[in-house]
Amino acid sequence: MGSPDDHADEALALHNRRAGSFGARAAAYAEHRPDYPAAAIGWALARVADRRPPVVLDLGAGTGKLTRGLLAVGASVIAVEPDTHMLAELIRRFPDVPAHTGTAEAIPLPDDSVDAIIAGQAFHWFDLDRAYPEFLRVLRPGGVLAALWNTADDSVKWVAGLKEVDRSSVSAAQPPSGQIVLPTHPLFDEHEFERSTFPHRHRRTAESLTATIGTQSHTLVIPPEERAELLDRIMDYLRAQPETAEGEFDLPIVTSVLRTTLRAAD
Repeated sequence: MGSPDDHADEALALHNRRAGSFGARAAAYAEHRPDYPAAAIGWALARVADRRPPVVLDLGAGTGKLTRGLLAVGASVIAVEPDTHMLAELIRRFPDVPAHTGTAEAIPLPDDSVDAIIAGQAFHWFDLDRAYPEFLRVLRPGGVLAALWNTADDSVKWVAGLKEVDRSSVSAAQPPSGQIVLPTHPLFDEHEFERSTFPHRHRRTAESLTATIGTQSHTLVIPPEERAELLDRIMDYLRAQPETAEGEFDLPIVTSVLRTTLRAAD
């Protein structure tokens, strides 16, 4: 039986493995992950919407799933992503977007350079003790921090069943769809976070939804034999449900958003 420190070290090592697991599947990530609804992006940026255009840092930008939506609402986007494979895929898809290798803990931008920092499906990977001062450094007065997450809507019966099937040996308990839980951190006590949720959907087939789940970190870090068994189990489940057995269907999604103003306006 290991000590509490041993367990903490193991949990941190797994966290880091999962955080760094996406690059090898960058093309699949770009092809199969869902985007974000325009209403959610608009709400996240509402407090800086009067800036023409708002300069937005897409932090942990991955392959650009959020980048496309930010451009669509008229933002001037700067992408920062630590994984070179993911960043290369983003640059291939959005060659006109300034893109940098970097992290939330060492943002490669000048002081007071952006109106908003927004993270799609990435905020939970950040080391907040190091990242939070960087947020404050690069944000202009009145600057906004926002985070978005897409989760399958488990209020739908077949989706709830899928979540039971879709569990690997490293899966952690997740809050119900649409319920955001901030990490415990004293810096969050200094700022009021607002929360909202938005309905979304992702057009899928049994095969493409299985491929989507295959880009999630809990399926990427497990042994190949377990991964193959897990994806086969998911495919069998989807083929057995009347809603998903044949052809295309909509995966119902809840897009959850947190936002706060980190720097007071002048």
